[in-house]
Amino acid sequence: MDPVKRVRGRALPLDRADVDTDQVIPSSYLKRIGRTGFADGLFAAWRRDASFVANDPRYAGASVLVAGANFGCGSSREHAAWALRDGGFTVIVAPSFADIFRSNALRTGLVPVRLDAALVTRIMRAVEQDPAVEIDVDVEAGRVRVPSLGIDERLDLDDFTRSCLVQGLDEIGLTLRHDADIAAYEARRPAWRPRIAPAGTGRG
Repeated sequence: MDPVKRVRGRALPLDRADVDTDQVIPSSYLKRIGRTGFADGLFAAWRRDASFVANDPRYAGASVLVAGANFGCGSSREHAAWALRDGGFTVIVAPSFADIFRSNALRTGLVPVRLDAALVTRIMRAVEQDPAVEIDVDVEAGRVRVPSLGIDERLDLDDFTRSCLVQGLDEIGLTLRHDADIAAYEARRPAWRPRIAPAGTGRG
């Protein structure tokens, strides 16, 4: 995944709680096997309503989604995080997240920012009144700021998670950092033990 060190941008105010993953991207869009190409399915059912906030041109280009509590509940589909990234979002600010969605988001380079519900509501109202309000999420420094509102809060991520985001490392990336050690182990592993054949050999 791409490194995420700092995101400063405008926000889309999605004033809804319990947004589930089927609402983020309906199941009819889950036919791709890659991580890209899901932007068209993002909030697809809601977008049919012309008054839906994501259809408001004032919020075009927003990189931060501000939403209600329990964001990402429902199924465990990774496509929800992929669709949000494909749709241009790098940060989601909410009072709480469903655990599996939060894990999927972090593995995709999507930063879930948990803030007190009263603060989220304050940010939501400010963005609704002025779409130019910017939110600054400094992953390296571990701070969340909304300069126009005087908000400066700690980013609720542990050091390891922040380090992975800043370096652009998911589980595969973390494993590949030990590529030399893995190769050395395989080289000294007894030949009689079972092995996984190299890709494309038709053996294994």
